[in-house]
Amino acid sequence: MDETTILAPDGTPLAYRRQEGRGPGVVFLGGFNSDMTGTKAEYLAEWCASRGRAFLRFDYSGHGASGGLFEDGTISRWLADAEAVLLALTEGPQVLVGSSMGGWIATLLALRHAERVCGLVGIAPAPDFTQELMWAGFTPEIRSAIARDGVWMRPSEYGAPFPITRALIEDGRHNLVLGGPIALQCPVRILQGDADPDVPWRHALRLMEALESEDVQFTLVKGGDHRLSSPRDLLLLGRAVGALLGEDGA
Repeated sequence: MDETTILAPDGTPLAYRRQEGRGPGVVFLGGFNSDMTGTKAEYLAEWCASRGRAFLRFDYSGHGASGGLFEDGTISRWLADAEAVLLALTEGPQVLVGSSMGGWIATLLALRHAERVCGLVGIAPAPDFTQELMWAGFTPEIRSAIARDGVWMRPSEYGAPFPITRALIEDGRHNLVLGGPIALQCPVRILQGDADPDVPWRHALRLMEALESEDVQFTLVKGGDHRLSSPRDLLLLGRAVGALLGEDGA
């Protein structure tokens, strides 16, 4: 399937793949420094196709096949990307599936457009990660480097080092959601591995506790890593999405 592009509010071309089908549809929001061709996105594309469900995935600016530079990205900018895609390329209620950072973006998006969101699935969701999981754990030397140079190259187990910018950290503070109740009423399913080295399960649990919705389920996967992309994990994802859509998720 070839990518098509749509312009973000700032004019950056955003790559997306859209599958036609019945609603409610499913929208996948990827993680920090990832793209829409990963295992979970591909699984959901097949899952939705087999059931005739509409499905949409895209790359944030600076990610994957989209334009822009990764180091120019912030939570606000990537949220604007997601909002533009949701409003322009989907119709009616959607189930948002957010992986890692995508869980934070999905939460913010649902707060802005509650009428367009009928359910949310967080896969190792990482709300407030720039502050709680990055800045809070940085050494004084790293903090000084970011303040002085505006950027620090963070080593990664998944590939080459990537930039953490002062703009990312500062902007993230304007988008924090875990400091009080999160006024979402839609059903929410959270899938989290207990062996996740990037998002501790207790951090994801804080999201569950903050949500006002009474229909929230938290699934802790023994031995589960951050990606949750094994066959077992994908089956759990399908079941979670299926439950929100009222159909068999297997």
